[in-house]
Amino acid sequence: MLKGKSLVSINDLSKEEIVHLLDIAEEFSENPRQPVLAGNVVATLFFEPSTRTRLSFESAVNQLGGRVLGFAEASTSSVSKGESLNDTILTVANYVDLIVMRHPIEGAARFASEVSPVPIINAGDGANQHPTQTMLDLFSIRKTQGTLDDLTICMVGDLKYGRTVHSLLMAMSNFRTRFVFIAPPELQLPMEYKLYLQGKGLPYEEFTSLPDHIAGADILYMTRVQRERFSDPLEYEKVKNVYVLHESMLRAAKPTMRVLHPLPRVNEIATDVDASPMAYYFQQARNGVYARMAIMASILGKRG
Repeated sequence: MLKGKSLVSINDLSKEEIVHLLDIAEEFSENPRQPVLAGNVVATLFFEPSTRTRLSFESAVNQLGGRVLGFAEASTSSVSKGESLNDTILTVANYVDLIVMRHPIEGAARFASEVSPVPIINAGDGANQHPTQTMLDLFSIRKTQGTLDDLTICMVGDLKYGRTVHSLLMAMSNFRTRFVFIAPPELQLPMEYKLYLQGKGLPYEEFTSLPDHIAGADILYMTRVQRERFSDPLEYEKVKNVYVLHESMLRAAKPTMRVLHPLPRVNEIATDVDASPMAYYFQQARNGVYARMAIMASILGKRG
């Protein structure tokens, strides 16, 4: 279905392809050590720091019997000598079957996919898209709720720069979703995404207060305020701790509600939430391995 294709945006996938990938991820979650990538080499090119995304990709490749090469920061590559992204991609493509790339510039992944002779997987490009995070988010939502339809998704925090929010919103627009957006005025969802939802005929509401809206949520999707996206440190200081989720705030929630977070967290989820049965963010990170297994196996033609 995805053989030989790049994955740059979640919109590169149809609803049917999303569901099919989730089914493959479910299979891998039950039996992760399948040598379906034996003989394949995957490059992980991370021009921006990462822990979970990079390590989960590398874990996925290794568990499936493939090999990994690449770099964890641009300073250890020829980029530090002035090499262009074009030349880096064309050079690395000589050595591998697939390139996984994270880059701080929006649109870098799309550019890479246009010049690369091997498929590109976007592992995050600036504040734009993070489609593999979205797939693990969808997997986690379906795993905990039993469905992707007729859910209320409450997104909290940095909705302006949060690429995970933008990607998840677009993916969930394929389903019958009600959105609740909670952010300070400085970090509200960009108008382009509101227009996108309006075009899909999907309901959404915007608020600045968190506690009043937990009770109606099926998924509470917390995000950190990203220091690295602010050009003005004073603006960051003003909003960095605007929302902090405590365990006591979950008492009004549905028993089936789950708290997700793309991680890393800073202060936005207190540690007392970790012991709650509603806390699912560490399992969510584990699900990233299965989702990325499914994506790579499909693109490399090892799963239909």
